Amino acid sequence: MADQQTPIERLRAVMAALRTPETGCPWDLKQDFASIAPYTIEEAYEVVDAIARDDMDDLKLELGDLLLQVVFHARMAEEQGLFDFNDVANAISDKMQFRHPHVFSDTHVADAAQVQDNWEALKAAERAKKAPNSEPASLMDDVPNALPGLTRAVKLQKRAAQVGFDWQAAAAILAKLDEEVAEFKAEMSAETIDKQRLTDEFGDMLFVMANLARHLKLDPETAIRSTNRKFDRRFRYIEQKAAENGEKMDALSLEALEAYWQESKHIVG
Repeated sequence: MADQQTPIERLRAVMAALRTPETGCPWDLKQDFASIAPYTIEEAYEVVDAIARDDMDDLKLELGDLLLQVVFHARMAEEQGLFDFNDVANAISDKMQFRHPHVFSDTHVADAAQVQDNWEALKAAERAKKAPNSEPASLMDDVPNALPGLTRAVKLQKRAAQVGFDWQAAAAILAKLDEEVAEFKAEMSAETIDKQRLTDEFGDMLFVMANLARHLKLDPETAIRSTNRKFDRRFRYIEQKAAENGEKMDALSLEALEAYWQESKHIVG
């Protein structure tokens, strides 16, 4: 019988077995939507990491892990009589067909830019339908609070830009960044540092940086992940050189560490 199952049917059967009371897995049985949510986010990031490393074998495995998260959530919902995996699949199919009328109906589009415009217009219509009758729909509706900070900043800025609340050019944003940096320096120099005000000013700088990245068609999350990988490579090089020379990292002067750091730029990039 197992040989007659499609791969997704097999996966759903595996999850059902894991969640079967008495005979299932104790760990899987004790989970709920909230406890599984962090794993869902983690698996999504591991997919992104595999793509960044151009490791297609690992990508296959990580996509499987992410798919398992979808099946896990759908199974818990099915147990509660809320919805099941087929409902999830049908819902996303309906959404994709609705948002691609140029593919699934007779709507004509000239280029990718018009596709994007249509997509945003259709999303706006969906938001209007979802909004409570007592409240007007907002462009900021459905921008998830749980997104990484820089990613959410870009999404909020894109929504505001739809009604013209946006900078006209990236160069103008640099002037705003200078302004925010000056305000942050002022807070740092205050006789008594207010941690909340310092946090707010630091957030303002990050928000402007995200806006600058958006105007330059850069993804700030991709940029910081790239820099993190670069720092990781270079710091490992410093550790290796110190070990080769019989030196203890914490005994080295900052000048010696900086010399190794500069060397690492030429060796490991």
